[in-house]
Amino acid sequence: MEERNQTHVTEFILLGLSDQGEQQSLLFWLFLSTYLVTITGNLLMILAIITDSCLHTPMYFFLSNLSFSDICFTSTTVPKMLLNIQTQSKVITYEGCLSQMYFFMLFGVLDNILLTVMAYDRFVAICQPLHYMVIMNPKFCGFLLLVCWLLSIFNSLLHDLLILRLSFCTDLEIYHFFCEVKQVIQLACSDTFLNDLGTYLASGFLGGFPLTVILSSYSRIVTSILRISSVRGKYKAFSTCGSHLSVVSLFYGTSLGVYLSSAAAQNSRESTIASVMYTVVTPMLNPFIYGLRNRDIKQGLRKLFSRETFSAYRILCFRMKT
Repeated sequence: MEERNQTHVTEFILLGLSDQGEQQSLLFWLFLSTYLVTITGNLLMILAIITDSCLHTPMYFFLSNLSFSDICFTSTTVPKMLLNIQTQSKVITYEGCLSQMYFFMLFGVLDNILLTVMAYDRFVAICQPLHYMVIMNPKFCGFLLLVCWLLSIFNSLLHDLLILRLSFCTDLEIYHFFCEVKQVIQLACSDTFLNDLGTYLASGFLGGFPLTVILSSYSRIVTSILRISSVRGKYKAFSTCGSHLSVVSLFYGTSLGVYLSSAAAQNSRESTIASVMYTVVTPMLNPFIYGLRNRDIKQGLRKLFSRETFSAYRILCFRMKT
């Protein structure tokens, strides 16, 4: 046992998605293009919401924060994976692994809680429309956003502190393309009871409670919509929450799929591939879901592009004159 123990860890080995050398180039360009699309799409969403005064409402306030969170979420894992592929290295330092786990959990949980707050926002808008602006006032929206950040920070800090108390064996290979908390815990030689307990409690509270709030909100939303007599009114009410419901289904569907695949898979490589869905694909698809299904976002993007095109034209004309 002494030979396997290691009191001071300096680095971990990220085995990534594939051991085949010929697949590395394909993976690099695939994830690079996906990452660039994710950054561009979410930045356009944020800029459209900021520049269009018609989008300065609670719903789009939380949507802009969700886009920011998605940018940070995917940026905690993909750039390091691209760097490792490019340099033909699988090493990540101990400090880098801790930092990656911290920010990955922070923005992952932030996404989850923001989706919950957005579900509550839709509930108030549809079920209590006359009191919407009174309930969802700027101070309350700011308070909800602060709670989202504080819960996310506390959860990430707690997990990182629990990881710091562990001692690790000489086998430091992680079957993932980033430092996933459960797999890092499995490498420990010391007692992991507190880490497992913290993981289960956090998953139950930050996973189960938000999902319960979302399901409860939408059950009451559906009940309220069914009471509307006109078909046009029902369609309008459904359209206001359709984009959010699609994003929620995608987020929880992929997360649940990863959980079930990791529980059933004999090879941890399978769960690693499945986790690409919620770590890379979901943040990329969110802007398209809102952009394609939301008329206000489409209009905001048109204004953004027309404004940028006009400004570029004026600059070009000025340079030609001078």
